[in-house]
Amino acid sequence: MTTNTTEAPPVFKAESNGIKPPDFDLPFPDKPEIITSNLLKLFDLTPDPRVRFVMKNLVTHLHQFVMETSITTEEWEKTIKFLTEVGQICTPIRQEFILLSDVLGVSALVDAINNPPVRGATESSVLGPFFTEDAPDACEIVEQGGSIASEGKGKYMYVEGRVLSTDGTPVPDAVIETWETDESGFYDTQYADRDHADCRGRLRTDKDGKFGYRAVVPVSYPIPGDGPVGKLLTNIGRHNLRPNHLHMMVEKPGFRKLVTSLYPEGDEWLSTDAVFGVKKGLVVKLEEITDEEEAKKRGFKHGPFKLLKKDIVIVPEAEAKAAFEAAAKERARNAAITA
Repeated sequence: MTTNTTEAPPVFKAESNGIKPPDFDLPFPDKPEIITSNLLKLFDLTPDPRVRFVMKNLVTHLHQFVMETSITTEEWEKTIKFLTEVGQICTPIRQEFILLSDVLGVSALVDAINNPPVRGATESSVLGPFFTEDAPDACEIVEQGGSIASEGKGKYMYVEGRVLSTDGTPVPDAVIETWETDESGFYDTQYADRDHADCRGRLRTDKDGKFGYRAVVPVSYPIPGDGPVGKLLTNIGRHNLRPNHLHMMVEKPGFRKLVTSLYPEGDEWLSTDAVFGVKKGLVVKLEEITDEEEAKKRGFKHGPFKLLKKDIVIVPEAEAKAAFEAAAKERARNAAITA
């Protein structure tokens, strides 16, 4: 007699998250408004006060939007499908959700309320979806003027300036991340055969807060149109162009991290940037340098080149915190007045 030693397959069972039902009853959602009130009451159980506050406001406004617009089932299904497609096209180096946030103005709005203007400080701008963590060091010594772009990526441009505190003192050893498109209007991450970082780099300011590096003249470009966000803009009749710009992110312990961009003047898309990133104080002038010796001194093979000179002023943490809290109180007062 043989014995069957085959093990029975494991039995999987759906498991609860372990949270018990609340100690109160909710009315059956026989009317639309009951759905909202029930959900808000359940959010009262949320232990984290900030999460509770944010989620209750989110649900209130989301439900109000659905009610005011009388969203149909078909429209909501299309919305879910659209958001699913946004998620599906994302990769480690492509962030379609950031792009969606950008074109809806949410990124610019979050940036604006979290970085209120401080007198004399460089204004912030949106991060955008093309920042990556793999930027090489642009140069070991800032004064040597290393290049962030390989040869042939565009017209020569030299970027120089100082990083200063709001009181005018230089900020040494500040880390600068910088990135831009090539002359074709593409970031390196948009090339399928990308095997290294290009048109992006990382450098540090010297003891006097100075920095300098070689780059290429940025060009205006369309945000990606092959995904759901690009198709959305076409459907609602909006252009998808961004004015030419150079991204910069500056960090130094004890200071608020600055994410910004510099926008050369004269671009036709400056006032209607597809992601609302341009601020007047970030529009800069490029100087034409035709001297061949000056070009070679700065590391270029030949002239001419464009010179972008701009000091970057960052805000000490304590000053930044005070500005944020003051702006938040002002928004709260304005909200109470209009309520």
